[in-house]
Amino acid sequence: MPVPKNDRLLFRARELRKNMTPQERKLWYRFLRRYPVKTYRQRIIDSFIVDFYCARAKLVIEVDGSQHYSQRGLADDRERTAVFSRCQLETLRFTNREIDTSFLEVCERIHATIQKRLAAVAKPEKI
Repeated sequence: MPVPKNDRLLFRARELRKNMTPQERKLWYRFLRRYPVKTYRQRIIDSFIVDFYCARAKLVIEVDGSQHYSQRGLADDRERTAVFSRCQLETLRFTNREIDTSFLEVCERIHATIQKRLAAVAKPEKI
């Protein structure tokens, strides 16, 4: 099943891609850009723009700044995650602080999650 996409958000997604936060930039340029499984920046899913998306692993990666920890931000994130879940997408969330202070652990968690999800997709057929 293809992931739905609101094309009206294309201009905004391109704008966000050009103006990534320092933490998004760090994760992209120091890890995800060269990761062997293709990952996209500022991808449109349904009516949302996600920070990073790995289509093969059906994984959304979000880097959350302080606005995500208000009551409104938390409610919005729950809604987003529910929409992604209905599309069989897993969501990983990291704080800006985690990117700044625990970068290797963040990368290891992303790698482990991608590998786990790819292995689940590639289960051997029973004969």
